[in-house]
Amino acid sequence: MTFRHTSALSGLCRAACFLACVLGTVLPAQAGQGTAVVPQRTIYPGEELLAELVREVNVINPNLRGGYAEITDDVIGKVTTRTLLPGRTIPVAALRDAWAVERGAPVTLVFNGGGLIITAVGTPLQNAAIGDFIRVRNIETGVVISGTVMDNGSVRVAAK
Repeated sequence: MTFRHTSALSGLCRAACFLACVLGTVLPAQAGQGTAVVPQRTIYPGEELLAELVREVNVINPNLRGGYAEITDDVIGKVTTRTLLPGRTIPVAALRDAWAVERGAPVTLVFNGGGLIITAVGTPLQNAAIGDFIRVRNIETGVVISGTVMDNGSVRVAAK
């Protein structure tokens, strides 16, 4: 068995590397901690999140998994898809945009092409948010057509 002579300098280098590794893993975790949005009371599926139902809290758990809402403005006006418990973080995956059109409620169908604008009344066959591509039944003809939900609640019909 042979031994290698080590100097005090190489020991210091190893200690410095170890300390850099430890600080490199601890400090970013603490620096990354910010805020999280939590409910004030139990919120049930289908409820719209209002400012008085949620609050921001400081995150103190370094082991908390990501994917939660961090800012109140990100959740206001969203609708929950599952039950949210008070004091628990709100997963972003548990939120959706409010429906702009609801299944069965009358909507205005708008076709705009070649300088021609045609409007009609239709019935959506599914719930949809703004920007969703959905199927709608024309009430007058019974024909099912597809279109995009606009921000005013109308459906812009796609040309075939």
